Amino acid sequence: MPLMNQPRLIRFFVGLYFLAGLLLCPGLLDAADPPEVSFNRDILPILADNCFTCHGPDEAARKGDLRLDLRDGALRTDQPVIVPGKSAESELISRLLSTDPELVMPPPKSNKKLTADQIERIRKWVDAGAVWGKHWSFEPPVRPPLPTVKQAGWVKNAIDAWILARLEREGLNPSPEANKELLLRRVTLDLIGLPPTPAELDAFLKDTSDRAYETVVDRLLQSPHYGERMALPWLDAARYADSNGFQQDGDTFQYVWRDWVVKQLNANMPFDQFSIEQIAGDLLPNATEDQKIASGFNRCHLLNGEGGAIPEEQRNVIVFDRVDVTATNWLGLTLACAQCHDHKYDPLSQRDYYQMFAFFNNVPESGTPSGGGQYRIADPFIYVATPEDQSQQQQIEQRLADARMATEKLEQAPETQAAQLAWEVAALKDAGPKLSFETWMSLGPFPAASFDAAYDTAFDPEKSVDLTKTALDGKLTWTQRPEWTDGKVHDLTVENAATYLYRTIRAEAPKSIALSLGSDDAIKVWLNGKQVLANKATRAAAPDQEKVTIELREGENQLLIKIVNGGAIGGFYFKPLEAVLPDAIVAVLKLEPAKRSAAEANQVRDYFLANQTPTAIRQSREHQVAIQKELDGFKAKLPRVMIMSDARPRKTHILDRGNYESPKAEVQAGTPASLPPLPSDLPANRLGLARWLFTPGHPLTARVQVNRYWQTFFGQGLVKTTENLGTQCEPPTHPELLDWLAVEFRESGWNVKHMHRLIVTSATYRQSSRMTPELRERDPENLLLARSSRFRMPSLILRDVALAASGLLDARIGGKPVYPYQTKDIWDGLAITKERDFTYPQSKGKDLYRRSLYTFWRRTVAPGNMFDASVRNTCKVRTSLTSTPLHALTTLNDVTWVEAGRALAERVIKDGGVEPEARLSAAFLRVCGRQPAADDLRILRRSLDRALTTFNAKPELATEFLALGDSPRDATIPAVEHAAYASVCLAIFNLDEALTKE
Repeated sequence: MPLMNQPRLIRFFVGLYFLAGLLLCPGLLDAADPPEVSFNRDILPILADNCFTCHGPDEAARKGDLRLDLRDGALRTDQPVIVPGKSAESELISRLLSTDPELVMPPPKSNKKLTADQIERIRKWVDAGAVWGKHWSFEPPVRPPLPTVKQAGWVKNAIDAWILARLEREGLNPSPEANKELLLRRVTLDLIGLPPTPAELDAFLKDTSDRAYETVVDRLLQSPHYGERMALPWLDAARYADSNGFQQDGDTFQYVWRDWVVKQLNANMPFDQFSIEQIAGDLLPNATEDQKIASGFNRCHLLNGEGGAIPEEQRNVIVFDRVDVTATNWLGLTLACAQCHDHKYDPLSQRDYYQMFAFFNNVPESGTPSGGGQYRIADPFIYVATPEDQSQQQQIEQRLADARMATEKLEQAPETQAAQLAWEVAALKDAGPKLSFETWMSLGPFPAASFDAAYDTAFDPEKSVDLTKTALDGKLTWTQRPEWTDGKVHDLTVENAATYLYRTIRAEAPKSIALSLGSDDAIKVWLNGKQVLANKATRAAAPDQEKVTIELREGENQLLIKIVNGGAIGGFYFKPLEAVLPDAIVAVLKLEPAKRSAAEANQVRDYFLANQTPTAIRQSREHQVAIQKELDGFKAKLPRVMIMSDARPRKTHILDRGNYESPKAEVQAGTPASLPPLPSDLPANRLGLARWLFTPGHPLTARVQVNRYWQTFFGQGLVKTTENLGTQCEPPTHPELLDWLAVEFRESGWNVKHMHRLIVTSATYRQSSRMTPELRERDPENLLLARSSRFRMPSLILRDVALAASGLLDARIGGKPVYPYQTKDIWDGLAITKERDFTYPQSKGKDLYRRSLYTFWRRTVAPGNMFDASVRNTCKVRTSLTSTPLHALTTLNDVTWVEAGRALAERVIKDGGVEPEARLSAAFLRVCGRQPAADDLRILRRSLDRALTTFNAKPELATEFLALGDSPRDATIPAVEHAAYASVCLAIFNLDEALTKE
C-alpha cells in the first residue's frame, strides 16, 4: 500500500560520498611531497602503468629481452637503456620523446601515452643518478619520527600529528569536534553496529569529565556486540556463507566457525594468533577442537556438487581459491594474476604462485561434497557439540556401554552354556551335506568422488559373471575373511567407497533360501552374475534391514555383495534364515569339546549365539541396537564443521595456463621470492606459512591489516585499493602514517582493540563531518581528512539499527543461522530437482529479530534485503559504499522496517508521554541519537497530522498497515492512532540522518 507523507521527510544524498569517476583535484596528493623526484613515488607507478606489460616480470610477454622492473635489466652493460646521470644518452628518454611510430614508446597500438610531466619526471630522475628502489610496500615498515605541527593542542595521539602536518602543508585547518550526541552515535555504530540507547546518551551528556568519551569507547570495546560488528568485514573477506553454491547449493554447518570469529574478536585474541589458527590451527601441536574449527576459514569456499562436476578439476579450483584468499587477506597482493603466467606488474612469478599452492594441496578432499539432501559436507570435518550436547551424548554412550556389558554377561551365563551344549548334540545329529557356505572374501575399498558415484560406478568385480575364473586369471585379488561370522554386524571404515564381499555356496540340489541382510549404507547383491537386490539407502548396518530369497543351483553358486559407505563407519550384516550348518562348524562339532582349540571353541560359540540366539540374549542385543541407533541419530544432528588437514600429501606442479591436466615442473611449498624467505626454523607447511606472515621483517601483513582497520572507520583505506598494495595500487594518502600504524600494530603484540581504540580516540576521527564549500572543491573524497567521513551505513547495520531502536532486536550471541522475512518464493528458482525442498523456511518468534550477522546466507540467492552486501562467493576486502535511492525500496517497504516502525510507534505511545511532540521526540531520539530541533519537530508533527487525517478517512488502511509483521501489537492502542505514528516512525528510519553515519 502507498505510504503517506514519507517523501516529505526523506532526504537522500545520492552519490554524495561515493562519486565514481570524479577526478581528484590536480596537485592534491603532490602538494605535500618534497620537490626531489622519488623512484617509489614518482617513477615506479609510471613504469608499472605504461611499461611493465611488455617489459615487466612476465617472461612470456616480455619484449626485446628488456626488464624495466629490475635495476640490472634497465642498466645492463651490453645495451644500456638508462645511463645514470645522462638522460640525453639514455635510450629510454629517446624512445619516450620519439615521434617515429616505429620507435616511440609506449607503442601507439598499446593505447598508452605518457604526459609531458611524466616524461620530465623520468628525465629528472635519470639525471639525478637513476637511484633505484623497491615498491614501497615490499620494504619493511619503519616507524618514522612524528612531524612537527603548529596547532599542537589539537593533537590527541600520533594519528593526529600526521593528519595535521599534511593539512598545514595544504593550508587547511581540521574541522571542529562533533557534538557529543553525534559523536556517541558515530562511535557506537562503528564499534558495536547498534545505536546508543537514550540512557547511554543521557549518561554521556551528564559526564563532564575529560575522559567521558574515552570511558564510552572502553565500554563499547568490552561489549559482546563488538565482536559481532567487527566480524562483518572478516566474513566478507573469508567468503563466508551457509551454503556451498552452484546448482544443488547444499547447506553447511560453517556457522560454528563464524561464532569462533565473534568469540575471538570479543576476547581480543592477538591478530597473529587469530590468523595462525585460521590458516593452520589443525597443525598446531595437540590442536584443540577450537583450533581445528578456526581452520574452517579455508573451508568457506564454494563446493560444486553438480552431476557434471569433475572432482579433480573442482579440487584444484578450491586450492586456487585458498591461495587467492590468503594472498588478498594477509599480503594485499593480486597473486591470482600469476596462476596462468608471471605477474605483469608485481615481482610474482608463476613458480611463486604454485609454491604457495603447495601449502594448501595436501587436504584429503575429493573436490565435491558427498551425500544428498539438505546438507552437503565434504571431508575432512569434525562433529562439534555444545556442552549440553556433550553431556547428552555421554549419557547415551554410557547406556550403550551398560547394554553391551549386560549382553556379554548373558552370553557367558551358565544357562547359555547349557543351551549351547544341547544344541550341539541336536545339530550334529541333523547335520548333512545339504548346503555349505565358504569363507567370506573381500575386495576394496574402491574410493569415489561421492556417495552417488560410488553407488553408480561398476568397479571391476561387477564386470565379470564368473568371479572364480577372473580370480584365477589374476585380475582380482581377494582377501579371505575367516573372522566374518554370519549373524553379526562387521565394520567397513572407508567413506565414499564401495567394498565387495564374495563367497561361494554349494548346494547338494537346487534349493531356495532366504537371506537376512543389513548394510551401511547402500547395498547391491548378485547371485551367479544376476542382480537380485539393490537399495540406495543411507543408514547404520543392522540385522533384517533387507530380506531376499535366492535360488541356488546344484553345485557351486557365486554370491557377490556391494556395500557403499557414504560417511563415518560403514558395515554389513548377513545371515541365512534357516539352519544350514557350514562345513567348518560341522567339523568342529565332531571334535570333543576338550580337543577343540580356543579359536574353534569361539567359532562354535559365535555361530550358536548368532543363529540359535536365546531369547534373553536376543532381547538384550535388540536393546543394544536401539541405543546404538539413538546414538547414531543424535550424532547425525550435530554440526559437522569442515576443517583443514594435511593428511594426504600430494606433489605440486606448475600448471600450464592453470590447467590441472597440464602439469609442468614440480615445485615445493615456498614463499614468493620477492618477499622475505621462509625462515629455516619454520616447517614448509601451512603452519610455517602462517608464522612467516608475522616474522619481524615482513613488509606487508601489518600494513595490509591497519589499512583495512582505517577503512572500517573512515570508509576507505589510507591506500584506497585495500585488496592490492602492489605496484598497481592507489598511492597511500599518508604513507608515513600507514607505516607508523603498521609498526605500532606489530609492537603492540598485534593488539586489535588497541588499534581500534587509537583510531576512534583520535581528534581526526572526532571531527565534524560537515563539508564546507572549500573542502567540497579541494578534497571531495576527503582524502586529506580535514573532516570526518560521512557515508551511508551498510544494509546489515541499517537493519540492526531498525530492530534495536524499535525494541524488537533479539540480542543473543551466536548459534544457528536464522531465516528472517524474505519473499516467500525467493529460493524457488533453485528447485530444479526433487532432491530437496527449497521452500524458504521463514523463522518464527524471536529468531525473526536476530542481528543480520545471523541471517542464513545462501550463495546462489543472497538475502534480498541486504541490498549492498557481498555475494560471498569470493574474497572481498574493499568496502562498497553506495547511496542509491533504490535502497528505499527496501527501507520503506520491507516487512522488517515496516514492522519496526509499528513497534517503535507502540513503544513511544506507551512510554513517551501523552503529547504528540513528546512521543515524536522519543522516536527521533532512539533512531537518530539526538533530540529533534524545532524545525524537525514541526515537520514530524505535520506528517503525523496528515497521517491521522488519511487513516481516519480510511480506517481499513490502518488495519492493513498494522497487520504487517509477526510480532503481536497492543490492541489497546486505537488502530488509527497506532498506524499514524507507525507511518511517521517508518519515515524517521528513512531520514538521511538515520541512514547515514554522520
